[in-house]
Amino acid sequence: MSYGGYGGGGGRYEPYNTTDSRYDSGYGGGGHVGGGYGGGGYGGGGFGGGGGFGGGRRDLDSMQLAKPDFSNLPKFEKNFYLEHPAVRGRTDAEVEAYRVQRQIHVYGDGVPKPVTTFEEASFPEYVLAEVMKAGFTAPTPIQAQGWPMALLGRDLVGLAETGSGKTLAYLLPAVVHINAQPYLERGDGPIVLVVAPTRELAVQIQEECHKFGSSSRIKHTCVYGGAPRGPQVRDLTTGVEICIATPGRLIDMLDSRVTNLRRVTYLVLDEADRMLDMGFEPQIRKIVDQIRPDRQTLLWSATWPKEVQSIAKDFLQNPYQVIIGNPDLKANHSITQIVEVIAEYDKYPRLRDLLKEVMTQPGAKALIFCETKRGCDEITRTLRNDGWPALALHGDKSQKERDWVLAEFKSNRHPLMLATDVAARGLDVKDIKVVVNYDMPNNAEDYVHRIGRTGRAGATGTSYSFFTAANGRLARDIIKIMREANQVVPPALDQLAATSSGGGPSFRSRGYGGGGGRRY
Repeated sequence: MSYGGYGGGGGRYEPYNTTDSRYDSGYGGGGHVGGGYGGGGYGGGGFGGGGGFGGGRRDLDSMQLAKPDFSNLPKFEKNFYLEHPAVRGRTDAEVEAYRVQRQIHVYGDGVPKPVTTFEEASFPEYVLAEVMKAGFTAPTPIQAQGWPMALLGRDLVGLAETGSGKTLAYLLPAVVHINAQPYLERGDGPIVLVVAPTRELAVQIQEECHKFGSSSRIKHTCVYGGAPRGPQVRDLTTGVEICIATPGRLIDMLDSRVTNLRRVTYLVLDEADRMLDMGFEPQIRKIVDQIRPDRQTLLWSATWPKEVQSIAKDFLQNPYQVIIGNPDLKANHSITQIVEVIAEYDKYPRLRDLLKEVMTQPGAKALIFCETKRGCDEITRTLRNDGWPALALHGDKSQKERDWVLAEFKSNRHPLMLATDVAARGLDVKDIKVVVNYDMPNNAEDYVHRIGRTGRAGATGTSYSFFTAANGRLARDIIKIMREANQVVPPALDQLAATSSGGGPSFRSRGYGGGGGRRY
């Protein structure tokens, strides 16, 4: 039995009538808020077809959306947190020890204590059942601290890597939030909006919605570009409580008045750093301008550069901030990092020899990063001509091709995948043994993101990076990351660092401060 508060008899709304639609009556076998949230499943939604990165950016920068009138807004509930007695009883010393052990850093006024079990979060029983069914034993650090913060209704900045459990850190409180709001009426837009940089990440978020919301009648959809608009338009016009969207396609839907954001009271900006890297800041600002200013906003990022700090300052009010891990940029210590200083013309022969070494192991799977889409295709073609089962993933592929490539890679029918940074961002493939940086990234943060595709969920992995003289400006940053993780730095890389001017831009622009207090 979950503690406190989200279940129990009564309920503001009438019981669910199985003959009526979700929007014509109450839902959930025990009522709504105060009535146990009721039964049901996350409903239809649907992936809405294929899509491009952020959705066919047809002169979106110049597209103007009418500003809604926020002068007479109805009030809404957003504080649902009931502190479990076990949490309340922990001393400050015990809380600090828990945070230190799990590398949880918190900032803000009145930060709540973390929860250490799923039961302590006081989620409804049906939410707990889905979490337990998934086989989780304890909350991840971002969930342990993020759930109380989100359930309190406060704005939140969360800095955590992909694979840290951050999706559930905002999705489960979103379910609680939705069930406390009035039902959607015809013509209403969503209550929860999740904005993500890529269609792959958007689809993965929706998969989590479906997996952990099978006991609720909340509807969701995924809106992203490059695919027929019809299924997405149908979902939005029928009505969904949760909309997961890439910026471009969402603006397209808003511009054509398929939907609106007047009902949004819970906004999530996921992988905000990557959205800004992809040039989506104008679209994000247009979207946020359509949402009531007293909403709850949760901004998630793997890094904290000045650009992300700027939008956090503009979009969030008195937020909590939680950082998981060392605030300095670092790589997963479960990954063995091997950097080879090499001439450009030696890279392909070395790749071929490397694959002969690493792909002989049972279940071996390798992700190879290339700088350009053209390079991705050319190396894939050469590998296939040499007999390797390689496929390419990048933004010029159709959605059907991309889905097929990912399915082939995940199933190990094609255990070699070449990808660009943008295409691979947010991918959650759990059993990648090897990552190869055929071309080095432009900055140290992307290096950490790339090699972080292996060594996930407690597993070990290996990264190989082909470092040329042209990459010299990155040498100092890569050395710093390697030494922090107790890796062997090749003498040739040290020599490059000594002869190259400066380091990459990433460490200078991260903007992390020291000590406590607000940091933007």
